[in-house]
Amino acid sequence: MPPHQSAVSVLIQEVLSDPDLAHDDVFRRLLQAGLQDLIDAEATAEIGAGPYERSSKRSNRRNGKRPKKLATTAGEVDLAIPKLRQGSFFPSLLSPRKRVDKALYAVICSAWIEGVSTRKVDDLVRALGNESGTSRSTVSRICKDIDEAVGEFLARPLEHTWFPYLFVDATYVDVRVNHRVVSQALVVATGVSAQGRREILGMAVGDAETTDFWTSFLRSLRERGLRVTTDQDPEGVVLVTSDAHAGIRSAVKAILPGAAWQRCRVHFARNITSRLGSARSKPVNALISTIFAQTSREAVTAQYQHVIDSLHPSFPQVADMLTEAEADLTAFAAFPREHWPKIWSNNPIERLNREIKRRADVVQVFPDRNCVTRLIGAVLLEQHEEWQYGERRYLSKTSLRHLTHTLFQDQHALPDHSTITLNP
Repeated sequence: MPPHQSAVSVLIQEVLSDPDLAHDDVFRRLLQAGLQDLIDAEATAEIGAGPYERSSKRSNRRNGKRPKKLATTAGEVDLAIPKLRQGSFFPSLLSPRKRVDKALYAVICSAWIEGVSTRKVDDLVRALGNESGTSRSTVSRICKDIDEAVGEFLARPLEHTWFPYLFVDATYVDVRVNHRVVSQALVVATGVSAQGRREILGMAVGDAETTDFWTSFLRSLRERGLRVTTDQDPEGVVLVTSDAHAGIRSAVKAILPGAAWQRCRVHFARNITSRLGSARSKPVNALISTIFAQTSREAVTAQYQHVIDSLHPSFPQVADMLTEAEADLTAFAAFPREHWPKIWSNNPIERLNREIKRRADVVQVFPDRNCVTRLIGAVLLEQHEEWQYGERRYLSKTSLRHLTHTLFQDQHALPDHSTITLNP
């Protein structure tokens, strides 16, 4: 709606023409009209078009409104929240500040106070209205509440259930350490519980991806109660899925001795693309993908060998890579067929990784490691709660019963120190 047509403008004209209106009522009505204009403008931006407007950018349509009362210092105001035909809409100006937003606010202010000043941080501080200075005590109070919640979450016991599947991934963030900006590894672990739900299990920030780093991280999960598979009790971690990070395989073998390691098939395909280039890798990756289109353990084994034989004449290096990675790329095949698409790659946590990177990119340079834990920990806590209360089960109860039956009845299905032989 153009400014000259807004509800605020219309109300101002009404007020000017009627001097007998009470001052308090004028302010309340102005506030109500202003808020309604902002809500309608946000809905228009969300939809991509105004009411009855024809636009190629339109992605949704309005479907009426629902009333919302808002208590203000000027009195209660009545607002109308647009409803959408697809999905839901709730204006950001009425939402309480989320934990993640508070964490981001605290980290940005900490960066400003500590002198970690990038153009983006400078712009954000001005947008937040803090260019005149934010006290350490103010930031400290915000940090205290966030740190307590994040700390309790990241240290919570893990023995409350069985996590058969574990996913770990790493990305890098820039952190100021000893007055220098250095790249730090940020590691996140997620698990699928015996109830079929995903949970965030832990995170760590370190100097590099090494065997010691991964060993320390996985050991911390065990110390909090993450169960390990044994011959007597198969209800522990049976599969760890990750990219081929330096040291991860050795760490899994040492700390989770009953678990197999599944090398992420998506990352493996990206490695092929990096080696061959985009054009040459397309038919190669298409052929490799046929391995994952099979429907039985035996068929996976047979197709894997067929792919190696087919690639060897023209792409001997790729054939050698596949030969070396066979046990790791096909570890998924020892588990229930209905689980395969959910466990053979790290794709299920790609959305989480994108959110982490989006938040980290806002800060650009973290003032210290504590700020990394504060912000990313808050992101993880919010995601964990969403998975627990707002998401469908990641794996069905029926398929998990199938997994339990397989592990108890067929001891050959149990992984042997991170190596699974698929030959019958």
